Amino acid sequence: MDTRINFSGRSIKYTEEEIACVVKAMRDAEPLTQGRYMREFEAKFATYQGVAEGSCFTTCNGCAALEMSAQLCCFKPGDEFVIPSHTFTASCYPYIKHGGKPVFADIDLNTRVVTAESIAKVLTKKTKAVIVVHLYGFAADMPPIVKLCQERGLILIEDTAQAIGSTLNGQKAGSFGDHAIFSFHSHKNLTTLGEGGMLYVADPKLWPLIPPLRHNGHCSYDTQPVYWKPAMGNVDLPYLDNTPLLPNNYSLGEIECALGAKMLERIDKINAEKRARALDFIDNLSDLPQLEFHREATSRHNYHLLACRVTGGEELRDRIMQHLFKDYGIKCVVQYLPLNRYPFYQRLGFGLANCPNADLFFDTMISFPFQHWLSQEDFNYMLESTRKVVQEYA
Repeated sequence: MDTRINFSGRSIKYTEEEIACVVKAMRDAEPLTQGRYMREFEAKFATYQGVAEGSCFTTCNGCAALEMSAQLCCFKPGDEFVIPSHTFTASCYPYIKHGGKPVFADIDLNTRVVTAESIAKVLTKKTKAVIVVHLYGFAADMPPIVKLCQERGLILIEDTAQAIGSTLNGQKAGSFGDHAIFSFHSHKNLTTLGEGGMLYVADPKLWPLIPPLRHNGHCSYDTQPVYWKPAMGNVDLPYLDNTPLLPNNYSLGEIECALGAKMLERIDKINAEKRARALDFIDNLSDLPQLEFHREATSRHNYHLLACRVTGGEELRDRIMQHLFKDYGIKCVVQYLPLNRYPFYQRLGFGLANCPNADLFFDTMISFPFQHWLSQEDFNYMLESTRKVVQEYA
């Protein structure tokens, strides 16, 4: 059967107002990067997050934000960072590139994210940073993790790529840690024409380092007799803890910034609509013990993705997925191979981990197509088809 419902790489269809704001920025942005739309997006994002103005910095994608966060860690030889094994690879490798050694923490089998307990089990005297990933859109339990990191003097980083708008006790995910990163990739609930990201830095003393770190080391001269001598602007190295921070070019264009600022007006509505639809799917299949979903009815989950675990094991999971695809044209996927199981990390010497929950979840999980623009007709078809398929294996 031909594919009827694909696992789309595009989550959002833009409104006419959002398209109009892009067209307007195309006409009047000057320059086309590092301008007023960037400043507007950063300010609006900080307000949305409930954090200090000046603490948020746009980037060309989420990975670029992770790269700068890794630079700010100033890893020394032997320094370790704790990270869940069950996450997308971009959460991890920037910190390796900048000198850190990953130590993998297990996830909670129900919530699919790390906990203070799973982090504490793998801390050592060499640990310098902890990376918490709010995977699938669910905000991890941050207060005990914050407490643990403060007691140990550790840098706390939130990978909030999938969890924009998710809240815990009224506080936004991505506002608890020392750093936080966000992604506006095509697959996210808020997307800026395919790529885009944001870096949040809590410490005001670090804020002046980010613009030159983001944009080729550009800065002003202390004194300049005329604007063209010795050049239009200076280039220098920001320093942190006596460590030079080599610059990058991670700027996000003005068009994307204009769209991001506009989409902030709609993100809570998008999240609420995805959550309501996820709960509808979960509740309508709740009588099937073969499928184990994570049900969260509050804004703690934005349901960026809709995933479940097949309780009957890997073989049954594969049969269900094949049946859905072959006979109903529904393309589900399996996501986030534990990082220690990739040849890439094994070749680097990071192939050891004791993460049984991460292994079990990956080996038995199904991620359903869940783009925001999925029609109600196709959503109902996927729901009914899933029930039919699973009931065949009862």
